[in-house]
Amino acid sequence: MKITIVGAGAVGASCAEYIAIKDFASEVVILDIKEGFAEGKAMDLMQTASLNGFDTKIVGVTNDYSKTAGSDIVVITSGIPRKPGMTREELIGINAGIVKSVSSSLVEHSPNTIIIVVSNPMDTMTYLVHKTSGLPKHRIIGMGGALDSARFKYRLAEALEAPISDVDGMVIGGHSDTGMIPLTRMATRNSIPVTEYISEERLNQVKEDTKVGGATLTKLLGTSAWYAPGAAVSGLVQAIACDQKKMFPCSVLLEGEYGLNDICIGAPVILGRNGIEKIVELNLTDAEKDHMANSADGVRKTNGLLEF
Repeated sequence: MKITIVGAGAVGASCAEYIAIKDFASEVVILDIKEGFAEGKAMDLMQTASLNGFDTKIVGVTNDYSKTAGSDIVVITSGIPRKPGMTREELIGINAGIVKSVSSSLVEHSPNTIIIVVSNPMDTMTYLVHKTSGLPKHRIIGMGGALDSARFKYRLAEALEAPISDVDGMVIGGHSDTGMIPLTRMATRNSIPVTEYISEERLNQVKEDTKVGGATLTKLLGTSAWYAPGAAVSGLVQAIACDQKKMFPCSVLLEGEYGLNDICIGAPVILGRNGIEKIVELNLTDAEKDHMANSADGVRKTNGLLEF
């Protein structure tokens, strides 16, 4: 199993580290445009192999896509990260050009690959890959919902004063501060609705804290987060590589599901060896349907800024 990660920055390096530590891939290729940067990250990570007990081979390359040939899964993290006060949507002009060029080069050398998009604005970048790569829809996945759901569960566990392993919850909708839909109604602690334990006011605070989870970290760190995004990517990659049939909320091209068409937005999917094996349609309330429609309007507005 060969995995390629484009972008050797903090997110890309975290992706490579978590994938390697899980030890299900034979090779991870890290590619970057900065001379020697990916090679240095790969060497540093390989020097942890005996300490962390993995046999995955990690290789770094400078802008040589021929070294990515035959990749089963590729992850696109490249692009400029957010700075404090910057929205994900403000990144579109630069990142769209990068993602379009990168995806084209990847598919040229790995025509049967599955692409996972991390670059922001993530839903729009996923849509761009759909429109320009020529890959079938089940082989193009946006990472956002997996990360947003992890942040939701963190906030739920914090409010419950419970271990995160007790908590389950999901975020659907757009990967933006205004587009996320944390499904508080469906969140549980050991199968019991969290509404049994948390007041409506506290649960609303959990929801709002989840929606600005990325912006909160950007303000604290001065740049985008990387540990949780890397872990989210590694979870998706492992589910595909190991054919786990796991359910994750991901940005996926909808064609009638949730009443939406021709848009990439967060919805639960089953991930296996073929990529997206199934899109799961939840039985949403009228209010949740309205939130989903409003979220889609926001994504479409950003999509309108694309130039194909």
